[in-house]
Amino acid sequence: MATLLDHNPNPQNYYANLIQGQKFAVISEFVLDSGEILESCPIAYKTWGRLNDTRDNVLVICHALTGSSDVSDWWSPLLGRGKAFDPAHFFIFCANVLGSPYGSASPVTTNPRTGMRYASEFPQTTVRDDVRAHKYVLDALGVQSVAAVIGGSMGGMTTLEWPLYTAPGYVKSIIPIATAADHSAWGISWAETQRQCIYSDPKFDDGYYEPCPEGQPSAGLAAARMVAMLTYRSCMSFDSRFGRKPQRQKPGPVQEPPLDLPRTEVPTTATTPVNAKDRSERKSWTARQNPSFSAQGYLHYQGQKFIQRFDANCYLHITNKMDAHDVTLGRVPAQDDTRDDSALRQVLSVVPPGALVVSVETDALFLPEQQERLAACLPDATLAMLKSSDGHDGFLLEFEQLGTLILDKLGKDFPQFFKETATDDAGLLEEPTAQPGGGSLTGEVEAW
Repeated sequence: MATLLDHNPNPQNYYANLIQGQKFAVISEFVLDSGEILESCPIAYKTWGRLNDTRDNVLVICHALTGSSDVSDWWSPLLGRGKAFDPAHFFIFCANVLGSPYGSASPVTTNPRTGMRYASEFPQTTVRDDVRAHKYVLDALGVQSVAAVIGGSMGGMTTLEWPLYTAPGYVKSIIPIATAADHSAWGISWAETQRQCIYSDPKFDDGYYEPCPEGQPSAGLAAARMVAMLTYRSCMSFDSRFGRKPQRQKPGPVQEPPLDLPRTEVPTTATTPVNAKDRSERKSWTARQNPSFSAQGYLHYQGQKFIQRFDANCYLHITNKMDAHDVTLGRVPAQDDTRDDSALRQVLSVVPPGALVVSVETDALFLPEQQERLAACLPDATLAMLKSSDGHDGFLLEFEQLGTLILDKLGKDFPQFFKETATDDAGLLEEPTAQPGGGSLTGEVEAW
């Protein structure tokens, strides 16, 4: 059982303090799938709206890999009066996953046994651990059942686990978006490439570094983010957005980045080989200089932005969590024939019928074929395709299409909740608050 708190139990966590208006709960002893125990396990979460009298008008929103509990930051156009996530009709809940730097137990929180940060000693958690931990918080809030669980990418993995890891009937409906029943060899390989970027940075030091932007292995983490961006977008989107345009020049003198992010430059003339004696005098191509092409500049910008808001140990932890995702694991005997979906159909047969599976037509990370497989194996499921040239991140960009799909689904499944409108005597229905300055910390619109 979780205990609701009126304070942040880890105020020294730099990254948790980036998220506006979070609430916290603590689980005294949380036993992980691995059998290891997290003592005084904090869970960060946010809510909008209010519970109805029957305490069942609940929407659970599940965030993606580097997201947070703040839905208003990364899905803001979907949250608010008259929108897909309407706090006038629903009690909306989003909790931060274990291993994330944004407030829940992770490598950057304190181990009560030692009084020190966990760092690389934080035990590996699973998507199923997240569901159980978040369910404890819902219990503490008095929730009786959940109307719908909705999430994209890793959040879609969590969405699939909710009806599988809770009592039958507790979850009434699910909307998994741009996700899969398990993490593919393709996805695992991309994740491993990103992890190696971090490991190769000397500042990583086996994970024992100061957990703040200035102290962490920034070059490795930035490179990992650059690699990841290539999987989140599409070739078409990069070509149409950047082509071979030169890097845009900003007025005023070039400012060196505050962290040690390597820069590259394309040589404009042939170079003459030099001997070892002259090598120390040669200008290295890895010197920090302005990128030549706008596509390079975009990737550098993404890397620089990311190292200011995310932790390297946490990134390693969550990518490993995604790699381990497999809804059939431990539920049916392992099968040698991966083309046989009978085991997946058996596992998903207990999911409430009528799931809405959403795909992005140009997704190169979670291929549309993976959502087609889900829709075919979930009972009476419907498959919807987002038209987008932006690849996997289309689920974070195509707000109008996605909002319409979700709102139609919720209206069809839960007309009773739309007949009820909560009063706002406690300010629970106020419009979402943006990050300071009006930008997005974890969303993708501003960066694109």
